[in-house]
Amino acid sequence: MTGLDVVALGEVMLRLDPGEGRVRTARSFAVWEGGGEYNVARALRRCFGLRTGVVTALADNEVGRLIEDLILAGGVDTSFVRWLPYDGIGREVRNGLNFVERGFGVRAPLGVSDRGHTAIARLRPSDVDWEALFGCGVRWLHTGGILAGLSDTTPDLIEAAIDAAHRHGATVSYDLNYRASLWHGRGGRERAQEVNRRLLSAGVDVLFGLPTEAPVSAATFPGQVEDLVKELPGLRVVATTLRRVHSTNVHDWGAIAWRDGEFAESRLREGLAVLDRIGGGDGFASGLIYGLLTGLDLSLAVEYGVAHGALAMTTPGDTSMATLAEVAALATTAVADVSR
Repeated sequence: MTGLDVVALGEVMLRLDPGEGRVRTARSFAVWEGGGEYNVARALRRCFGLRTGVVTALADNEVGRLIEDLILAGGVDTSFVRWLPYDGIGREVRNGLNFVERGFGVRAPLGVSDRGHTAIARLRPSDVDWEALFGCGVRWLHTGGILAGLSDTTPDLIEAAIDAAHRHGATVSYDLNYRASLWHGRGGRERAQEVNRRLLSAGVDVLFGLPTEAPVSAATFPGQVEDLVKELPGLRVVATTLRRVHSTNVHDWGAIAWRDGEFAESRLREGLAVLDRIGGGDGFASGLIYGLLTGLDLSLAVEYGVAHGALAMTTPGDTSMATLAEVAALATTAVADVSR
């Protein structure tokens, strides 16, 4: 592994999708790989053509090897996947499963995660050769609040990664990505915010989302960012999506970002048709990261993020099936025209 542009640190689960049906009545499932941090690396490889890798851990069994096969199909480097011995039934270590319904109309999407005691929850900072990873010239590390919530020790893993990234001059992005299920019985949102603020203080450069329970809008965002940057002066970019849900399949969709005093807001795509909303936020993050890495101005980078997130929500599964040409076209138009 040499010369990766972006590395994601996070869990990769097997997503089981009943299609248009319900989990409780399904007789078959389509399978995909997915994970909040990983989805960004995969999109940056498959859609945007960057060289990406993932730092994660898997239990060494047939499910883990299936997840590996899906990662490889996505073109993401697996040199830093750590394989943990499987005990036969998963008493100590296992691979995460995520049963997901897309929903339709008045029926909301539904996620049923089966991810306790997964391999990456056992990963310790000393299990990763950070110098070998970042010494190869990695330009960007992406991680976030999903990994931080997996166990009491995963924040230590993230902190070690952030420290190593900065020693080697890499940019660090962090997506807050709050999941109530990860913090249930462990302090809830209040504890999640405490852990996130600890990690943001460790040296995050680019933040997706705002660590607040207050509503976020284009009107409130500048003041909220101003307050946040006073607390965390190391932040260089803050961005968040703006979503209003009319039904499961109809959303208003946009985003806003700040970079070193400059604000940029995307056009609002009203009445956006949505097939599968899971991964839309990760699609935004990967598009914005691509724009920042390739030197696009902030306004266009935000439009790339919004366009890619919109396209990602038109196909099933967590991961993007969009092309860079589609993203570029949609970023500069309201609706993509037919290609013949």
